[in-house]
Amino acid sequence: MKLGIIILAAGQGTRMRSKLPKVLHPLAGKPLLKHVIDCAKELEPETIAVVYGHGGELVPESLSTEPVEWVEQAKQLGTGHAVAQAMKATRGLDRVIVLYGDVPLIRAETLRHLNDRAAQGVGVLTVELSDPTGYGRILRDDARHVMRIVEQKDATPDELSVCEINSGIMSIGRSNLDDWLARIGNDNAQGEFYLTDIVGLAVADGVPVEGVMIDNAAELMGINDRVQLAALEREYQRQRAAELMRQGVTLLDPARFDLRGTLRYGRDVTIDINVLIEGDVTLGDDVHVGANTVLRNCCIGDEVHIRENCVIEDAKIGPGCRIGPFSRIRPGTELVGANHVGNFVEIKKSRIDEGSKINHLSYVGDSVIGRKVNIGAGTITCNYDGANKHQTRIGDGAFIGSNTALVAPVAIGPGATIGAGSIISKDAPEERLTLSRAKQTTIEGWRRPIKEKK
Repeated sequence: MKLGIIILAAGQGTRMRSKLPKVLHPLAGKPLLKHVIDCAKELEPETIAVVYGHGGELVPESLSTEPVEWVEQAKQLGTGHAVAQAMKATRGLDRVIVLYGDVPLIRAETLRHLNDRAAQGVGVLTVELSDPTGYGRILRDDARHVMRIVEQKDATPDELSVCEINSGIMSIGRSNLDDWLARIGNDNAQGEFYLTDIVGLAVADGVPVEGVMIDNAAELMGINDRVQLAALEREYQRQRAAELMRQGVTLLDPARFDLRGTLRYGRDVTIDINVLIEGDVTLGDDVHVGANTVLRNCCIGDEVHIRENCVIEDAKIGPGCRIGPFSRIRPGTELVGANHVGNFVEIKKSRIDEGSKINHLSYVGDSVIGRKVNIGAGTITCNYDGANKHQTRIGDGAFIGSNTALVAPVAIGPGATIGAGSIISKDAPEERLTLSRAKQTTIEGWRRPIKEKK
């Protein structure tokens, strides 16, 4: 069977009150429409056509690398009209599934089930809601066969009492769809061409219609405003948290966990509250991530302990490291292993070899640091001259005293000791003490200024 997928993404989303098209608003760090496209790709269709609205060129521009055919709906005349614009893209196919760019939690498994049930006709995904206000209602006969779908604004009081609603997601035979789209009209309260009207036409033509009801309402929920976006964000995170815990990850509070990317993990990983994971993150065995930490595009080795309030981005952390609290590891950093990086330390574009420690109030940038080096509190590498960045090199076993400034480019030899409070602008030899201090002077007769009384 040759399958095509049409994704309707032309809605203006006025209730979002934003210059950004609705389908580009992010859920878990990814545009709503990208969630739907990714789901569609799992079905391995022959083609994916995305219908976008007039003036919405930002949509195809933002997702230009996606393997889809973009179809413009210059005038928004309803869902039936939108699907008709994309029919050329599905020419020669057997079936079409219609999805929506603002329904991000739909699963490929559900769509496969829908397709199987609709193999001989039309399939419609439905769900029962305690409050169906705003949704089209599924109308069935006494034998529970779907007869038609009525929109909220066109429904009678009896029809409004029905709690089974139409999701809009449908699986339809391609040859029948051409004929039905040509026959639907716009004689309704909205003056639009409703795709749902093909259900009544299918019944009239003797084509079976399957209303496939699912239990998880969130999977079919669309987004019209930021309140609904926030609700589905929490549902998405709840689902991801449940998956992780079932696979052996300990989340100390799954309600306070956010995954906005891809997480790979080993055994016995523990993640504390308010941890944010973005991009592509890997956690090894026995990793502990402290509260209020951000991990972004990083690889964390086995037995790493990250304490509270750290930010690690585009970095590689080797096994056995201890980081934080309040550490910032910036892009281009590699900690080889068994490193200690502590309070209010910032490291950028540096390689720190095994066993070296930077524990307090230091900045290390554009540096290559050897094994078992100790960086004292308040040490900084002065890597920027106002125009260019320069490198600092520190050999194995060196000891850098507190409150030292290393003015790059500069090299500190293996085993060297730098006296506290020094400004080092020339290379320091190995196994020697190097320091740079002004003569200490006491000023006789000096008095501290006293604040004048008003």
